[in-house]
Amino acid sequence: MNSPAAPSVTAQVTRAGRAIEDESFAIIDAEAGPHPYDPGQWAVVRRMIHASADFDLNGLTAFHPRAVAAGLAALRRGGRLLVADVGMILAGLSPARLARFGLRPYQFIADPDVIAQAQAQGTTRAVQAMRKAQAMGLLDGAIIGIGNAPTALLEVLRLIAEEGVRPALIIGMPVGFVSAAESKAMLAEVTEVPWVLVQGRKGGATLVVAAIHALLALAAGPDEPVA
Repeated sequence: MNSPAAPSVTAQVTRAGRAIEDESFAIIDAEAGPHPYDPGQWAVVRRMIHASADFDLNGLTAFHPRAVAAGLAALRRGGRLLVADVGMILAGLSPARLARFGLRPYQFIADPDVIAQAQAQGTTRAVQAMRKAQAMGLLDGAIIGIGNAPTALLEVLRLIAEEGVRPALIIGMPVGFVSAAESKAMLAEVTEVPWVLVQGRKGGATLVVAAIHALLALAAGPDEPVA
């Protein structure tokens, strides 16, 4: 008897898990109703709804016109960097999925030098973490995921405008009440760097992780299920 095919690294690894996930996506598709997204964008939004049970993301999620294509191109080239604002994003990502595309993750929010610089300069750790990533040459061509710290996103926007930094894609979804909505509104005005964002106060590391996993599944291509 032939052994069953090994599951994709972008899907659930057990038959029961895949069945539950498939049923969840079917429910989301049925309950979401009409939406403004193309198939690639909807794969991202649907995964975010799956992670949060928040149907408001159908409408609140916005995409730069080149966002999905740019993210997939970066992943398929392999060896890309992923720079996150907080460790929660890296903790939520599947090591197997990252390894599939050689995606190398970084975050610096708790580094002693980052904390010391933030204290000395009267800024946030998130600002200094992004400055450290830039000083290390990690931001150009990287996928940047921001789910918690609006000041991290504001610093990336400054680096784009003032220092010519060019990430491959920004997944800008900081959650909160101070500068969260405003930082994402500013990101929405950026034309030279592709982005995905959640408008308003909603966001969080969970949504960033879901968006990245959706892009990894899309990048795997037709031979691996988009799940």
